[in-house]
Amino acid sequence: MTPERFARLRSILVRRQPDLTVLMDRVHKAHNLSAVIRVCDAVGVLEAHAVVPETGLELPRHVSAGTWRWVRVHTHDSAVAAIEQLRRRGFQLLVADPRPEARDFREVDYTRATAVILGTELYGVSPEALEAADAQVRIPMQGMVTSLNVSVAAAIILFEAQRQRTAAGLYDTPRLDAETLERTLFEWAYPRLARHCRKRGAPYPPLSSEGEILGSLPR
Repeated sequence: MTPERFARLRSILVRRQPDLTVLMDRVHKAHNLSAVIRVCDAVGVLEAHAVVPETGLELPRHVSAGTWRWVRVHTHDSAVAAIEQLRRRGFQLLVADPRPEARDFREVDYTRATAVILGTELYGVSPEALEAADAQVRIPMQGMVTSLNVSVAAAIILFEAQRQRTAAGLYDTPRLDAETLERTLFEWAYPRLARHCRKRGAPYPPLSSEGEILGSLPR
């Protein structure tokens, strides 16, 4: 770990947005799911959520360009369970849906804690997610096609969230508490050692300002 690499990891982590996330509702194509995670990394999402489809869940590393390391994905058995958890954490829950009565996605305040719920291109989100969400948002379209690929829709909505949050100064100061920031920084910098510490039930050793390990590692 070079000091330059460590400084870059820290500079990215301090701009992460713990109160902006996505919930992928049974997105079953691995390349779509991975592309959404790549968008999440690009706009500074810290963690994403996914309802596991019946076919299982896989993140192919070659599609997500390694972003599986930088955006942790939490899996859930059902959309209702995921939505209830996010609501308890204070997130507004927005379903991306093309129906005419949905709000224009640009009219939403994304400086609030926000979870964007995304479904498959063919079927959209599940009825349970649609009913449980706080609001529906749509991307206005002028052509014959009435829906977008899920990763494209995610990019359009999340980059609007980034635009609003940048204007509000939410990327200018760290949004993570000090403990979470330092823990995540160690996991980013030393993923194998982090796994070793967790396996042993040991705390992570402290790091210097240049990323050097200062304490001893568990055997």
